[in-house]
Amino acid sequence: MLLKTPASPRPRPLGPRLALGALLLLVALGAGHAVLWQLMASQLEAGLATWVQIRRAQGWRVEHATPVRGGWPLSATLTLGAVRLEGGGATLPGGLVLESERVVLRVTLPRLRRLRVEMPGAQRLRLAGGEWRFAADQLVALVPLEEDTPPREAEVLAERLRLSSPGGPVEVASARLSATTSSTATEDEPALLLDLYAEAIDLPMAADAAAGFGRRIEALAAEAALSGPVPPGREPARRAAAWRDGGGSLELRQLSIRWGPAELAAAATLALDEALQPMGAGTLRLTGASQALQALTDAGLVGRRAAGTARIMLPLLSRPGPTGATEIEVPVTVEDRTLAIARIPVLRFPSWDWPATGAAAR
Repeated sequence: MLLKTPASPRPRPLGPRLALGALLLLVALGAGHAVLWQLMASQLEAGLATWVQIRRAQGWRVEHATPVRGGWPLSATLTLGAVRLEGGGATLPGGLVLESERVVLRVTLPRLRRLRVEMPGAQRLRLAGGEWRFAADQLVALVPLEEDTPPREAEVLAERLRLSSPGGPVEVASARLSATTSSTATEDEPALLLDLYAEAIDLPMAADAAAGFGRRIEALAAEAALSGPVPPGREPARRAAAWRDGGGSLELRQLSIRWGPAELAAAATLALDEALQPMGAGTLRLTGASQALQALTDAGLVGRRAAGTARIMLPLLSRPGPTGATEIEVPVTVEDRTLAIARIPVLRFPSWDWPATGAAAR
């Protein structure tokens, strides 16, 4: 008699188990991502509320419509409509007013420590008595996020920036502005560093200089440092006097412009005099002076007699530059509200009137 060997159990198919495991993993990841997105959005709202509270405590006026969450799945956003920021009279004569049609605050994975502030639509800026209306194809500010610490640096990027001006519209193909601040700066340390670069700047047709050099400034670069410490308080005149008495100054480390036939480079150090008016000294270096003079003469912006005198003086001031091109270098001074180039007064500034205490507090 033969005994039958019991049949071994058939193995279960591996595919369904893998599919179930993958499904459970996706569900877990989706739930985790949903929790993370809610956390990011909540932190955005909390950060905005804290920032508004601090600004208002400092005397600023901050208004905006109810924030709207969005951005799922790869970013968390807060969209603010009808934004208005007003204040700063204690620091800037005339203060600052910024009105924005819409502002989008965005944090994107995996860069959770960087806030992206997008400003689509129409904008209006009033600063130190002047007003500009502007819009751009892209206008973005990038701000690092640090816990319990206000941002100490920011970078603003613009593409096809369009501005209104009294002389007509101005358009900038691209621009970048970076700013770094230090609240603990000493007398010899910068409290504020600014670095600006812009290219393809198209001026209004009505601009007088456009008739000589052309409408387009090919490139403009500037770097400036404001030395500290900047004293606290809400009275601009007293703060300015204390800053001056503490050795405060504005160092224009670099200003360069490529425009038509000319290339200009300048550097200067500015401070405040006893009347709290700008004063300072520096140097100006110009390449292509002869071509620039001819262009201005042809455009009728420089008289024939003045042009003839300048042509006699140019060879005496010219020298070969680092690139081999001929350049002139002359001293520049600002004193008694007058700009002088090579000791020749060329421009008289209006008096800089510091606002009263009541106006500064608003």
